[in-house]
Amino acid sequence: MHGERNSEQQQGGERANGERSSSERPASERPASERPASERAAGERPAGERPPVRFQVTEVRIKLTEDPRNKLRAYASVTIDDAFVVRDLKIIDGNRGPFIAMPSRKLADHCPRCHHKNHLRAAYCNQCGGRLDPDRASKDDRGRARLHADLAHPINSTTRIELHKAVVRAYSDEVEAAQRAGSSYRPKSFDDLDDLSDTLDAEYIEELERRQEERERRRREGAGPGEMMAGGAH
Repeated sequence: MHGERNSEQQQGGERANGERSSSERPASERPASERPASERAAGERPAGERPPVRFQVTEVRIKLTEDPRNKLRAYASVTIDDAFVVRDLKIIDGNRGPFIAMPSRKLADHCPRCHHKNHLRAAYCNQCGGRLDPDRASKDDRGRARLHADLAHPINSTTRIELHKAVVRAYSDEVEAAQRAGSSYRPKSFDDLDDLSDTLDAEYIEELERRQEERERRRREGAGPGEMMAGGAH
C-alpha cells in the first residue's frame, strides 16, 4: 500500500513539474507567439505574422505626361528614408485604376554567330544581320514571353502596397493641382525626369498589365506574401 501511494505521489509530482515546466519555461524556450514583442529576438515574429514595413517614403516627385490618351500617365521618382532614390517608376492607367511599374530594362541575348547583344524581339542581329529565332525568349507559367526585367522592386506584398499607396497618393495630388491650374499648368521639371519619353510601346504596356493582373489573381487566391516578382525575376 505504501509503495502504491509513493508511486502515485511520485507520478503526481512529475505531472506537476511537467505542467510547471511547460508554463514557466524561460522566455528563450517558448515559441514567439507566446512571448511579448519585448522578449523576442530582433527580427523574430510569430508564425504567419507579416513583416513590418521597415522603410519610409520621404518624398515622391511626379511628372505628368502631356497626352491624356496615353496609358502612361506619369513618371515618378521616390526617395526612401531621405537616403535612397529610385527613379523612372511609371504610373500606368490600368483596368482597375492606376498601378505602379518599377524601373526596368529590355531583356537581350547574344547572336549565336557574332555574339552581338540583341533585344529578344529582334528578328535579325543588329551587327551581322543573321536571322534570329523569333521564339527564343523564356516563357512564364502561362507560356507568355518575358521581355523585360525590373531593375529594382519590392520583394514582399507589404512593401509593394505601401510604395503603391505613397506614389498613387502623390500622383492624385498632382492631377488635382493640374486640374486647378487649368491651361496655366506646366509639368514639373526635374533633372532626373526631363529626358524621359511620354510614350511606351504597346507590347511593354501589355506585359505590365499582365503582371498586374497576375499579382491581383495571386492575392485573390491567398498567395499574398509570396507575391511573384516582376520581369525576369518575377
